[in-house]
Amino acid sequence: MVYDLQKETWTQLIGKLDRLPHALLLHGAPGVGKLALAERFAQFLLCEKRGQGSVPCGSCEACRWFRAGSHPDARLVEPEATALALGRPASVAEEGEEDKKEKKKPSVQIKIEQTRGLADFLNLASHRGGRRIVIVHPAEDMNTATANSLLKGLEEPPGGAMFILVSHRPAGLLPTIRSRCVPVPVPLPDAKASVAWLTAQGVKNPQRWLAFAGGAPLRALDYATGERGEAIERVLRAIASGNRAALGEIKNREELEALAEVLQKMALDRAFGSLAGRTKYGGAAVPGDPRAWLAYARAMGRHRALTSHPLNPKLFAGEMLAGMPTT
Repeated sequence: MVYDLQKETWTQLIGKLDRLPHALLLHGAPGVGKLALAERFAQFLLCEKRGQGSVPCGSCEACRWFRAGSHPDARLVEPEATALALGRPASVAEEGEEDKKEKKKPSVQIKIEQTRGLADFLNLASHRGGRRIVIVHPAEDMNTATANSLLKGLEEPPGGAMFILVSHRPAGLLPTIRSRCVPVPVPLPDAKASVAWLTAQGVKNPQRWLAFAGGAPLRALDYATGERGEAIERVLRAIASGNRAALGEIKNREELEALAEVLQKMALDRAFGSLAGRTKYGGAAVPGDPRAWLAYARAMGRHRALTSHPLNPKLFAGEMLAGMPTT
């Protein structure tokens, strides 16, 4: 499993058992296995045979319930869109009358009803006589009102209640939330171990995809096996062949998003290669003006945020390509 790539962080978590805080903040780059670690640790804390080792037993009733997503003392709070993307039913609180009348797109944010709905769960007695655990993922996907609602539980947690927050961008959390959590950094796993894991998942050319993912194995797996990866592959082939005309013929948003991501990472590699002689995303360390390429990378970052709703993908692609530095 992917959490096996984070053995050092797991040891760090186990080391906190003697004085376990009421809130942990697992943070790191997307795709390094933070959620898998959080879920495994929650399963371990709820495991009814955990005194027999440093990993959940996997066979007790609590472990079976947890793996099935039905443990009565565990809650996973995440946006509807995130839950659906991960292939599980969204955990949504009660809908208002307007929500029932019209179907809406899955929310990309955690709703305030979800955090308010934790009050009953946290204040009731445990079903199994142990802890009650809430995992919030990704914790930064909350507006201010929702975050303040969660903060109430963090400030005055009932006895036996524990929060595990998972964050890709901890700076996006309210300072008051961060201050009430014990931070646990989750680093990029060892590259050789990640390549071996990707190979075991059936990924072809795992070194290339791991590099493009910045060393994050789960993101590399998503690229290698998903539709986004196919679009990225087409863009990479066009760049490698020098077929700029093909890049300007983009007609859909999926390829446009892939183009923006590839151009941003290419620009960063050009800048890193010029400054340090090595790259991060698998590109060639080609000399160039690092300031120009860093400025272009920032521009592509802004474009990536806009690619989901451009008026004309072809014109937008042409605009991105026109701004590429020539040195």
